[in-house]
Amino acid sequence: MIRNYLKIAFRNLKRQKVSTSINIAGLAIGLATCILIMLYVQDELSYDRYNEKADRIFRVGLSLRLNGEDVGGPILGPNAARDLQQEFPEVLKTTRITRETEFVSYGTSSFKEDKLLRADSGFFDVFTIPFLKGDPKRALNEPNTLVLTRETALKYFGNQDPVGKALLFGSEKTPYRVTGVVGDVPANSHFQFDILASLPGYDQQHTGWIYNINFYTYVVLPAKYNYKQLETKISRLAENRIGSELEQFLKINAKQFREKGDDFGVFLQPLTDIHLRSPFGGTELTPGGNILYVYVLLAIAAFMLLIACVNFINLSTATATRRSREVGVRKVLGSVKGQLQQQFLIESVLLAMAALIIGLLIVGLALPFFNQLTGKNLTFRLLTNGSVAAGLVIGTVLVGLLAGSYPAFYLSSFKPVLVLKGRMTTARGRFNLRSGLVVFQFFITISMIIATVTADRQLRYMKTQKVGFDREQVLVIQNTNMLRNNEAVFRDKIIQSPQVTMGSISGQVPVGNTAIDNTTVMSREQPDKGVMSRFYKVDDAYIPTLGIRMVQGRNFSKSFPTDSSAVILNETAVRALGWQQHPIGKELIGHIDDNGVKTYYRVIGVVSDFHFESLRQKIGPLVMFLGENSGNILVKTSTAKLPQLLASLKQQWETFSPAAPFSYSFLDDRFEQVYLSEQKIEQVLTLFSSLTIFIACLGLFGLATYTAEQRTKEIGIRKALGASIASVVALLSKDFLKLILIALVLASPIAGWGMHQWLNGFAYKVTINWWTFALAGLLAVGIALLTVSFQSIKAALTDPIKSLRSE
Repeated sequence: MIRNYLKIAFRNLKRQKVSTSINIAGLAIGLATCILIMLYVQDELSYDRYNEKADRIFRVGLSLRLNGEDVGGPILGPNAARDLQQEFPEVLKTTRITRETEFVSYGTSSFKEDKLLRADSGFFDVFTIPFLKGDPKRALNEPNTLVLTRETALKYFGNQDPVGKALLFGSEKTPYRVTGVVGDVPANSHFQFDILASLPGYDQQHTGWIYNINFYTYVVLPAKYNYKQLETKISRLAENRIGSELEQFLKINAKQFREKGDDFGVFLQPLTDIHLRSPFGGTELTPGGNILYVYVLLAIAAFMLLIACVNFINLSTATATRRSREVGVRKVLGSVKGQLQQQFLIESVLLAMAALIIGLLIVGLALPFFNQLTGKNLTFRLLTNGSVAAGLVIGTVLVGLLAGSYPAFYLSSFKPVLVLKGRMTTARGRFNLRSGLVVFQFFITISMIIATVTADRQLRYMKTQKVGFDREQVLVIQNTNMLRNNEAVFRDKIIQSPQVTMGSISGQVPVGNTAIDNTTVMSREQPDKGVMSRFYKVDDAYIPTLGIRMVQGRNFSKSFPTDSSAVILNETAVRALGWQQHPIGKELIGHIDDNGVKTYYRVIGVVSDFHFESLRQKIGPLVMFLGENSGNILVKTSTAKLPQLLASLKQQWETFSPAAPFSYSFLDDRFEQVYLSEQKIEQVLTLFSSLTIFIACLGLFGLATYTAEQRTKEIGIRKALGASIASVVALLSKDFLKLILIALVLASPIAGWGMHQWLNGFAYKVTINWWTFALAGLLAVGIALLTVSFQSIKAALTDPIKSLRSE
């Protein structure tokens, strides 16, 4: 019986080449999309789960509200880890991590190490990193020791045993002894390192919870312990520790601090939540993911598969008249309803399995491009797992059964008397299931067009928004601190070039990964009014080099020796301090030492607000101090002949024989890099929107083909009576256009709401205008007309004599 079913199924599929090809193509693309997204989502959800204690590790973070702004994050002061382990027996292990960038050398080799972390001796008791050489329990016990990854050990030492040898850090050539070699950190980890160096001991002079906030603190708890209980206990300890620091620095207690509308506290964050659910973005050890994007991709996968299934149902029911006589004859000869249903379900499962094979081929071809698009390194390895492969096959069979179930029940329900007399017709001119499925397809398609257009507009807005400084033709020469005393000499030599208009030395560069520090500043008049601010140490050329506009007062100047105790504020800092009227001449308390001695700074100028972070964040308070802060030289150029200028700068750099190679970037390029995640999601949306439209059009093409065939005689009569080609095309197209307009009406409010929620994640964003929905509707109508018009025009051009003879 099964053999007979298969034979008939193959014959039918071979005979109906158009519908078979459309169904297989649609299902193949839908399955390929699902597989790609499954690989991506599996990778995203696997972050940090390689750790043996993954479900017991938590990160301790600081929640801090200051002057109406949330300025907390995943970092604490140096002593929080020690206090937690001393105070709470349920804290089994703790460790701290900090990050830095350093030049490291061995012999004649020198490299800039961006993936350099410092950690204390408890690191390997918390995290599971396989040791290849050395003892994990003693590796970081001593000062100035470090552990290398396998690749880094090969880079410095080749085939030699690195254990016991020393690497030299920085321009001071501080020796660090290698105590171990570990396997490379898994790619699905929220931190990465090539070198892990020992961390100095705990700070004995300060309570150290909100002083020197630069430490990522982790704790290990007992199995199945409710971490919320510990979070409550830690909050009571934080009240004491942080409260005492507030009194020391702001001269107010915790109660007074909260009476001002501010607040503080701590929280525990599960390790496995950090990558996808952390709200702290730029302060993370590595750029994180976004659980919203995971949900969006899962929804896209489900919708594309549903659209492919809808195509199958639509085409099967639309072509029902072709198989109606087959059903009638088989019923007359004794076939029961269940046998016919089995026949049609087997056909749909065969289609789905064929689509799976083609879908896997598409995945193989598309995977390199998808990896480039998402920044991943996904492979087929997951699909070779027995349970995953079995699940894929079972899932495909279920898709086949789902897609074929309605056509099977529909076709098997035909009455043999009616179909054999030729009275079997399909409904037309009223809203039926097939119409509803077309509306569903284009509901999804239009929603994705709206999402893509909005994401593209937001990305373009962020890239073209005025940022408050001149980012064009600004060259950033990096690692100039390696020149040590010659850094200023090199800068002075550069600005003598006629191709350079100005140059500034600073460790701070707007946007990107540079040295940006937090500090609390207070008004001398109101010392209880603290403002958490970013601070830049700059020279007198910084503001004019970047073209930042002075709105009040003056810039720093070498002509004023007192500028060493002067500051320049941005407009946001002025407002936060309540100095909108007359800020010039006001004084800030910038530092209080252990003996309570205060350092005062006088305001000499105010600059217009500029975006020193991305447009995801609001512009915060910024205080500029005059001081030495090496690391970069910002060069304002006035030439289009950049290759010649770069060659000249490189030659001058090499005359100083620094340990670091000549390295540079352009400020506008750094700005572009900040929005890579938005650019990727916009590209992913564009790709899958295009695929969704393609699958929907495949189904529409099939429906148009069979509609034209069904109405062949009608078209012939209309043409014989004088109907024009345009009127025939309009006749065949108008029903589809009505359905697309219904889909537009349904999709617009839902897609608009979804994109509004997404845009809420940006401090500076576009508004969703009416024309976005109009554009989506026009695109959908245009695409549908192009799809339908091919068959409509073909039918309209057919000789009416042939049309009438075909009946």
